[in-house]
Amino acid sequence: MTISHTSSSTPVMATTLPSLLSQLATWVELGALRSLDLALTRFIQQQVPDTDELALLAVALVSERNGHGHVCLDLSAALAAPKLLLSAVKLSAVKHQSAVKPAVKQQPEASSEHPAREQLAERLSQLSLTTWLEKLSASSVVENRLHLHASQDLERGNSPLVLAGSPARPLLYLRRYWLYEQKIKAALSQRLSVQQPLPEVATQRLLATLFPITQASVNAGSGSTSSTDWQKVACLLAARSHFAIITGGPGTGKTTTVVKLLALLQGLRLTNQEPPLQIHLAAPTGKAAARLSESIAGSVAQLPLPQDLAEPLRRCIPKEVTTLHRLLGSLPNTRNFRHHAANPLPTDLVVVDEASMMDVEMMARLLEALPSHARLILLGDKDQLASVEAGSILGDLCQTADAAHYTPETQAWIKQLSQETLADAFIYPQGRALQQATCMLRHSYRFSAHPGIGELASQVNSGLATPSSLKAIFARHPQSLQSLTLRSAPDQYFTDLIPLAKLAVAGYQGYLITLNELQPSVGASAEELSAWALAVFAAHNQFQLLTAVRQGTFGVENLNQLVFKALQKKKLLTDGEPVWYAGRPLLVTRNDYSLKLMNGDIGICLHWPGQGLRVAFPDGEQGIRWVLPSRLQGVETVFAMTVHKSQGSEFTHTALVLPDYGNPVLTKELIYTGITRSKEKFTLVHSKDAVLSQALQSQVERASGLTALEE
Repeated sequence: MTISHTSSSTPVMATTLPSLLSQLATWVELGALRSLDLALTRFIQQQVPDTDELALLAVALVSERNGHGHVCLDLSAALAAPKLLLSAVKLSAVKHQSAVKPAVKQQPEASSEHPAREQLAERLSQLSLTTWLEKLSASSVVENRLHLHASQDLERGNSPLVLAGSPARPLLYLRRYWLYEQKIKAALSQRLSVQQPLPEVATQRLLATLFPITQASVNAGSGSTSSTDWQKVACLLAARSHFAIITGGPGTGKTTTVVKLLALLQGLRLTNQEPPLQIHLAAPTGKAAARLSESIAGSVAQLPLPQDLAEPLRRCIPKEVTTLHRLLGSLPNTRNFRHHAANPLPTDLVVVDEASMMDVEMMARLLEALPSHARLILLGDKDQLASVEAGSILGDLCQTADAAHYTPETQAWIKQLSQETLADAFIYPQGRALQQATCMLRHSYRFSAHPGIGELASQVNSGLATPSSLKAIFARHPQSLQSLTLRSAPDQYFTDLIPLAKLAVAGYQGYLITLNELQPSVGASAEELSAWALAVFAAHNQFQLLTAVRQGTFGVENLNQLVFKALQKKKLLTDGEPVWYAGRPLLVTRNDYSLKLMNGDIGICLHWPGQGLRVAFPDGEQGIRWVLPSRLQGVETVFAMTVHKSQGSEFTHTALVLPDYGNPVLTKELIYTGITRSKEKFTLVHSKDAVLSQALQSQVERASGLTALEE
């Protein structure tokens, strides 16, 4: 995007702009701004020297917000709470520490007292929204679209910033992200305006087979929330929609529901003697795709189907899941894809699992690549952490999912086709189109044998949790919940971490024992080697250490070193400091299409008898892909991983380690996501109740304009 140089007859005050840019440079040094934010601001000032300092400040802030996952800068919110901006905290005093010797730690300043925030608050304290809007509207680097129809002449301007939203809630965007959002809105509105009529008799027959009436449902009575078969409701709503969302917490049956939905759609096609739909299944990461592949394969095998359609139906339900990047055909060294509006995907239906991980750019690219007749269905947990990149697509679109807001017409239609009755609380005469295509699954089946995990996740998700309320839940469920409190004494660093090291050794020793005891002999067959590797992966999946941050005492880097040394001490890993060693767990950090490895894939380094070290990766089809260590570039050790990286994964036992200082990334969504990676046991590791309390009371709030679809 280019910025045309405009001359100005008004001289620039020598002390005005340099003072702002100098202060921005100081904020970069303090870690409150990225170098990228400052570079963009300087570039715009160089290209358009007469840009007002309030416009330049807005440039820096909108760029900073984008770096923290926001699609735009909410100007009213910025003025109301300026100390919520500049949310980075520099950890120069808490850099990587050795886990084998005591270290003196300085705590970083509390984010609420960060000097950059104080300085920003001072700059904004005398500024009114009216004045700021006037300065932005008068600037040649900002296109003012506050009074234009959202979709009017999307491509007409070339200014780097766009002022949009509404006069009551003005939003400032980097142009690229404004375009993404507008394209998403237009595409969803178009798809929500189309409904596919369902033949009554055939639909009723298929639903009756896919959702057989059980004695439990009969005993539950009718009309209550618990008696409604939300999976059946979700199938119906998604079957008639060209865009639909199925959301729900862990274990609510999202995968089961979508498999039954695909069976319903394909069954209707076969009943009508039409060719089956061309369906594609995708997920944001390789790990999430592999997990969905396994789940779908199991669900299809157990699917109750009409006898006359059983075999052809099972054949036309896809079981292979790919990543979104692979689906769209990522082009190396560019942001572009092989499939786009001019070369759409050859598909009738795309299902995206773990949609909470999808950012605004990927959503826009996916919608652009869909042919106009194709349907899109999103699956995911709306309460999980949002994407690492900008946007919170699923959260934005599911803001009223709890309340449902189905119209009486939708209720009558559901009743007619499925005999399901919705409680009055879910009916809303003014319900919008998006709400009629969204269904929240409300009953969790996963934690029936381990109710403590479900109760803990629900309490955290409520926003009402406190350290005391969590301790009460831990006390009630000692079999599935464990709390480990560490001291935080600068002169007793290693001693304080011994309990954490013991926890990690207990969790990881199983896969290392499996690795050594089951290792095949020289000359073993490919099948024997794969069976061994799969057994190691199964054992490794029993435990995972999670953390919120990358640096500091309780960050990924330090915890990986701590666990490595502890496992060495127990003679479970080789001595020394080798880069590659048998038992090293690896996380792929960037896509490598030549090796068919994607960001988020997990591998384990194994000693191939007679051949040296190889890294094993599950291929998603109960097989193993073996890769030479020298061919792997973007990987890191993963005894500990961030909660963000764990999304799309499940482990028998997870331990979540919180840092001993406040940090903007600590939110209830992060804790909830960490808890719900566990299948049977969860351990919370922390050192300060004050930090835990802050996290429980903090909520991810990302500025965007997509919520207008719900208004």
